[in-house]
Amino acid sequence: MPIIKLTQQFITHDLKCPEGKTRIEYCDADMPGLYILVNSSRPGQGTFYLRYKDGTGKTCHQKIGRSNEISLVDARKAAKIQKAEIALGADPRGEEKARKAVLTYSEFFTEHYLPYARPRKRSWEKDEEMFRLRLKAQFGSQRLNQITRQQIQIFHTSLKNEGLSASTCNHYVKLMKHSLNLAIDWDMLQINPAVRVPLFHEDNKMENYLDDDELERLLDVLRTDENRTVCLIMLFLLSTGARLNEALSAKWVNVDKERRVWRIMASNSKSKRVRSVPLNDSALDILKQLDTQNDFEHLFINRQTGEPYTTISKVWGRLRKKAGLPHIRIHDLRHSYASFLVNSGRTLYEVQQILGHSDPSVTQRYAHLSTKALQDAANSASVIIRGAMQGSA
Repeated sequence: MPIIKLTQQFITHDLKCPEGKTRIEYCDADMPGLYILVNSSRPGQGTFYLRYKDGTGKTCHQKIGRSNEISLVDARKAAKIQKAEIALGADPRGEEKARKAVLTYSEFFTEHYLPYARPRKRSWEKDEEMFRLRLKAQFGSQRLNQITRQQIQIFHTSLKNEGLSASTCNHYVKLMKHSLNLAIDWDMLQINPAVRVPLFHEDNKMENYLDDDELERLLDVLRTDENRTVCLIMLFLLSTGARLNEALSAKWVNVDKERRVWRIMASNSKSKRVRSVPLNDSALDILKQLDTQNDFEHLFINRQTGEPYTTISKVWGRLRKKAGLPHIRIHDLRHSYASFLVNSGRTLYEVQQILGHSDPSVTQRYAHLSTKALQDAANSASVIIRGAMQGSA
């Protein structure tokens, strides 16, 4: 380690290793601790370092910059600043190691978040898909403490520009917020950058209700189409108001035909609570048409695979088009079932219990459908008034 008075001319023209050596350190006589490392494989180039001792007395080496990127004057300035910070207790090498010790988002998500989510979250596969499709490319290589709120905000906006719905865009931010909150709980992160990222507030409570003509057209298709199992699934949804995943997960062991009750287990219920769905005559007729009882665990079986259905969107797209109802979604069958109840005079409380809403405000969306029932109630007062008027005449 020769100590010399480093000059810019020496660095520009004389950086080389002595013959027989693979590397050499030229120490600056004017700035103790500053040296330039030269490797025999790269003559004419070197790297500035600051040699210092940390709080334990261990000798550390902090990289400042390469000679082709930073001048000697700037290297000395940087070394002076770092020495002052070290004198005040800083440890630049230790801080750099600490930064590198923080997991990348990919490492955290695959090694910590997913193992936690799999046994606890029914939609963990959706989380994995969102990470694979977009989050990995955008944030995967970044360390947890490098992700900023602005980056998440820009990413959120880019999803909207990509054409994704507001709710889908929001799901990405919610997943990041939830996962990074866990990182904080596990002492892997101090601050969650996804907090206070504003979500898109668009009305996604679109509801379509089948009128009498539309219902007749849909039922005609569901009664006659050749794909009987999917048609029976749709009729079952229309007859029970169940969610699609609840029907596809339904098992015969949870169906009691005599008591006319179908129990939806907590693992399949959106509210995460067991609920009982009353089976009306229409639902029981559908169950009678199924040929899976005693042979299969689930109600609805794909005969081509011998397994329960996982998706029916393609077939449903064909069925609704055949019925001339391209705007009707599968979930609209649940809305229509609710409209049947409300328009028949059933209370919103009854609708809430049958549909399994944990929050009454969700059921309140159907309040506007009760016009006929309210009119009948109002007319009952009219009958009393008219009767009294005739009696006093």
